[in-house]
Amino acid sequence: MPMWFAYTLIALLVLTSFLLTLLILLHRGKGGGMSSMFGGGVTSSLAGSSVAEKNLDRYTVLVGIVWFACIVGLGLWLRVSVPGS
Repeated sequence: MPMWFAYTLIALLVLTSFLLTLLILLHRGKGGGMSSMFGGGVTSSLAGSSVAEKNLDRYTVLVGIVWFACIVGLGLWLRVSVPGS
């Protein structure tokens, strides 16, 4: 596989790692968390979770899937590119 593929995956992995950390920190914890700083903790619907929390959950899962795909892609790239591994 070409080398640019690995560099692209590494750049995407670094970016998604940063985003995933940020998104996890934005979730509401038991004590309020950083999400209350941005208005996520103010509103709540009848279901017990606000629209902002649901969207935050969706974005977190989406970034987590991309992060996991990068890990698997890099593993496959290493297996194909480096003989004997």
